[in-house]
Amino acid sequence: MSYDVVIIGGGPGGYVAAIRAAQLGHKALVVEKENLGGICLNWGCIPTKALLKNAEIYENILNASKYGIKAEKVSFDWSKIISRSRNIAKRLSKGIEYLMKKNNIEVINGSAVIKNKNEIMLDSGKVIKANYIIIATGCRAKKFPGLEFDGKRVLNYKDAMSLAELPKTLTIIGAGAIGVEFAYFFNSFGVDVTLVESQNHILPIEDLDISKELEKSFARRKIKIKTSSKINSIKSDKKIILSLEDEELETDALLVAIGVDGNYEEVLGDVDIKVDNGFILTNEFMQTNHRNIYAIGDIAGPPWLAHVASSEGILAVEHLSSVDVEPIEYSNVPGCTYCKPEIASIGMTEKEALEKGHNIKVGKFPLSASGKAMAISSTEGFAKIIFDAKYGELLGFHMIGENATEIISEIAVAKSLEATYNEIIKIMHPHPTISELVPEAAANAVDESIHI
Repeated sequence: MSYDVVIIGGGPGGYVAAIRAAQLGHKALVVEKENLGGICLNWGCIPTKALLKNAEIYENILNASKYGIKAEKVSFDWSKIISRSRNIAKRLSKGIEYLMKKNNIEVINGSAVIKNKNEIMLDSGKVIKANYIIIATGCRAKKFPGLEFDGKRVLNYKDAMSLAELPKTLTIIGAGAIGVEFAYFFNSFGVDVTLVESQNHILPIEDLDISKELEKSFARRKIKIKTSSKINSIKSDKKIILSLEDEELETDALLVAIGVDGNYEEVLGDVDIKVDNGFILTNEFMQTNHRNIYAIGDIAGPPWLAHVASSEGILAVEHLSSVDVEPIEYSNVPGCTYCKPEIASIGMTEKEALEKGHNIKVGKFPLSASGKAMAISSTEGFAKIIFDAKYGELLGFHMIGENATEIISEIAVAKSLEATYNEIIKIMHPHPTISELVPEAAANAVDESIHI
């Protein structure tokens, strides 16, 4: 069994790499121990958005009176909410199976260990040979020290997506993207939610103005927020008790969302592949210290995003195929958080821009001044754009509010093409749309605002 390229892991990095390899004429194999599509399609990106859509629709129905619509005795079927999400995941995984067959890519279900730079042993005992190896084994949820996941009361993100019934109270440790998305989701269905975050604000990697706005929004929803909170101990009895520095919290269920660990231990075997802080080290073309072995996606470190994994998979395959490629510009990677209100960002925060010595111009435009936002009764949030004052370079964009996760793609194009504020202001946007916030915020940065 000999292949040009063997990809270990069939997630959004691995399966995309396999398809690109096939397109470039390689004989490719994917080894996947669970379901094609990885965490993203089966437990992450897509099925979580299905759950969040359920929450959004339920909230809209509960608040239908503001649209002049009467909706009485509204209820929900929790089991159907969960099954809808799981069925979507199954359909997507089957879709990846079709793509593998379409591109004549062989798939083996099982685990793999790299014996040396050209040989891989499967858990069946078979040894396969490869000219190139791509490691795309992803990550797993990080555990809180001394606390094991049990799938019922101590939960990781997988457990939270398939609970048999809703808890009355839920505490979430970690207020990054996963934490705030689940906080919104469970709160929408009446769960008493508390967010515990060790940093001084939720969504610590976002621009501070965005984090503060989400905190205000969550407070209106009666989501409790504990920032700058260190957990001293966690005990599990009839209820779970969290001991903080200045108080104790009791909760029916605990969701741990404190980060991820790389899945590298089993796959590396005895091969000397360099690892740092739990992730495989690579160069700008995703090569490890063995030139014919690449690592892509979450296993290669942050940012832990599906679209990054796919781009890295394509980069790795094109590089090993001697295609003329350029490294990924990670400052142009957009990030999204799908709670309500939505959040999306790209590039530097205001604090980062100042720390790097930029003289900046900052513009803001609130959704409360948007005709489309008023028409659809979704005026919560704003867009914030950051430019270098000297050259007009777009340094960063941050938005909280309706359609933020769609609008960010426009900014990704603009930033990749090195657009300046003059160019962004002049781009005609259709009216009425939420996207009009983009030129309006840019105009505000240079004191040319029309509508505020």
